[in-house]
Amino acid sequence: MEQDMVKEYGTVEYNGIQTISIIGEIEGHDCLSQNAKTTKYEHLLPLLAKIQQNKDIKGVLFIMNTVGGDVSCGLALAEMIATMSKPTVSLIIGDSHSIGIPLAVSTDYSYIVPSATMIIHPVRMNGMVLGTPQTYSQFQQIQDRILDFISAHSNAEKKNLEKLMMNTSMLSKDLGTVLVGKEAVEAGLIQEVGGIHQAYEKLVSLTEE
Repeated sequence: MEQDMVKEYGTVEYNGIQTISIIGEIEGHDCLSQNAKTTKYEHLLPLLAKIQQNKDIKGVLFIMNTVGGDVSCGLALAEMIATMSKPTVSLIIGDSHSIGIPLAVSTDYSYIVPSATMIIHPVRMNGMVLGTPQTYSQFQQIQDRILDFISAHSNAEKKNLEKLMMNTSMLSKDLGTVLVGKEAVEAGLIQEVGGIHQAYEKLVSLTEE
């Protein structure tokens, strides 16, 4: 059963600590190509609910390497993580872009390895988009939801996040900002530069409080 869980969810439990990987693209309401690496939110939601109810699990470590994905589903996962009663820690080991940022900051404590990156950029939408004031208002509302969540769960202020999001000097084909390692800490998004050892040590200390 444990092997099946590792294969299906990218998760493993040992000594009361659950480790969950959030990788590739957050797959939401639409199915992605079979060749794409994804984290399926409809798999993680019941898994998180099960962990919340499992008295044997003391804490959860989320290992992050995601390029972003479905906004509403990624935000739903972030809200789920943020409202868990068990101690949680996130560790960014590769990338945590776009909607991966709310996921990374949703835990009780967060780490990023020196070479990992975070990209913050404006909300994008696929498919046909109507050029109307209502469309702009919808985009702004979605963007505000994301920024409000990030600022509420990190040390980054909303105004500074908006500046990073609207930066025109860094990305060649897009607006936004790339933060590498300690820059994410300096921006107030992540709490500390560290790796797997520090993340597990912190999580164990949180479970003992």
